[in-house]
Amino acid sequence: MQEPFAAVHAPATTARAAGEFGDLPEWNLADLYASIDAPELKADIARSRSDAEAFETRWKGSLEAEAKKGRDGGLGQAMQEYEALEELIGKIASYAALLYTGDTSDPRRAKLYGDVQEKLTDASSHLLFFTLEMNRLDDALIDAALDADPAFGRYRPWIVDLRQDKPYQLEDRIEQLFHEKSVTGRGAWNRLFDETMTALRFEIDGETLPLEPTLNKLQDPSPEIRKKAAEALAATFKENLRTFTLITNTLAKDKEISDRWRGFEDIADSRHLANRVEREVVNALTSAVREAYPRLSHRYYAMKAKWLGMEKMNHWDRNAPLPETPKAVISWASARETVLSAYEGFDPKMAEIAGRFFDKNWIDAPVRPGKSPGAFAHPTVPSVHPYVMLNYMGKPRDVMTLAHELGHGVHQVLAADQGALMSSTPLTLAETASVFGEMLTFRSLLDRTSDKAERKAMLAQKVEDMINTVVRQIAFYEFERKVHTERKNGELTPDQLGQFWLEVQAESLGPAIALREGYETFWAYVPHFIHSPFYVYAYAFGDCLVNSLYGVYQSAEPGFQEKYFALLKAGGTKHHSELLAPFGLDATDPDFWKKGLSVIEGLIDELEALDKG
Repeated sequence: MQEPFAAVHAPATTARAAGEFGDLPEWNLADLYASIDAPELKADIARSRSDAEAFETRWKGSLEAEAKKGRDGGLGQAMQEYEALEELIGKIASYAALLYTGDTSDPRRAKLYGDVQEKLTDASSHLLFFTLEMNRLDDALIDAALDADPAFGRYRPWIVDLRQDKPYQLEDRIEQLFHEKSVTGRGAWNRLFDETMTALRFEIDGETLPLEPTLNKLQDPSPEIRKKAAEALAATFKENLRTFTLITNTLAKDKEISDRWRGFEDIADSRHLANRVEREVVNALTSAVREAYPRLSHRYYAMKAKWLGMEKMNHWDRNAPLPETPKAVISWASARETVLSAYEGFDPKMAEIAGRFFDKNWIDAPVRPGKSPGAFAHPTVPSVHPYVMLNYMGKPRDVMTLAHELGHGVHQVLAADQGALMSSTPLTLAETASVFGEMLTFRSLLDRTSDKAERKAMLAQKVEDMINTVVRQIAFYEFERKVHTERKNGELTPDQLGQFWLEVQAESLGPAIALREGYETFWAYVPHFIHSPFYVYAYAFGDCLVNSLYGVYQSAEPGFQEKYFALLKAGGTKHHSELLAPFGLDATDPDFWKKGLSVIEGLIDELEALDKG
């Protein structure tokens, strides 16, 4: 997500960052636009505005009349034009975002990113009428038009989803105001967070590091280095706490205003609606995970403390490697072979799609100054292809991150046939392929391992990753619930935010981990709190779902691969209940979550048995 194209363009043949990991790829964004100065980019930005204006002129105020014409109406044509505009806008936005992610400190990239946000917001304001007017049509009229006009009927899943937003829809002028002010509101605060976070530096023994390498030191074998990294993180976060507190307060208030105007009852209901998942299902998930804390995280961390020879671990020891963990750095070539061979073992088609990301420079792997921390897979638009961003440091977890993001990438490639409006998957299902890809990779590696110590280290790391994905993310969700609930009573202080953080962490991590001074600031660096409030439970949803799904796969269910690919190809066209039914799974059943959590518990059992043996 960052710097290397210092000339601010995406070269036709990608540069390579060589080092101890081998040649790390940097993505080639030319499949979107050749460079920041590309005339095609400038022309498309202008066309997005002119085409949107023409669309508004042609269709605004006419949708009811077109619907009444049935098969002879133009709703199908309107939908096709609307989708084409969404594709164009998405392509421009994707390029600006990916380029900016590559180096948020570059003024030219930052300016393009800001300018594109403004121009696309202006352009899309001319499209806003379409969904609002569509949702004012009578249900019977819409149903009749969907049945009568095949061109319009193709978009039935999108229309059905759209109708769910109807109760929360505001008057057109208010919707337009919300839309246009997003650039100077939520969008601006998000950008401030990103640029502030990537500019932070952390001092360790005279060395100044950005966030990602500093966090990586929390996995160092040396307790002293882990402690120094944690102290460096806390010191810098503390220096910037006023800024992060202001951002958090502002965005929480912004969300409260929007939710109140739209009539959402619960602070997370807007996210549940976007995820097309019922509040009761999420409540069942969170309750099941919190109830399992003692059997999962509390129990595991007590075992780990004993392995590390500690009565209690400090918070900086949570992800420390076990003494048995191999110390060798994993090369990029080895990481590639590991993931692709695991995918190949499941189905050659999965490996073939994932292989394109390596062969065609769709991955950006090196850590660079200015590059955004973390990792992601960005779908861009169906007419192009996804891109994967990593910060590869040669750790076993980096291999699992590669497997995770490539799972997303495979999912996005397969769903692209649904088109720009229906390829996007709700967050709860968006993690399915990524977590499944991780599980395939882990099981493949475990099956190759006969050494007891190495097997123990691998199992422990997988348990930790699953705890981070399930337990930790539900703790994050509970933190957000505390923040957004209390924000209704007034601004929160840094001390309040720190206290909420410590409360949820103590509950989830358990008595075997001591939360030392400084840890109360660690809420500040979690980007999901800023960019996507209440996103985090989707990780736990996805992990538990995949645990159940993998159980079906292991039972050699006939035709599993075909059903799995059908699930991924569906994109956003089906509800989770419809997608899981072919596998005999039901997320509304409380036992579904317990079954998923039991997989983690089973791995901890295996670790305990290895320890005793």
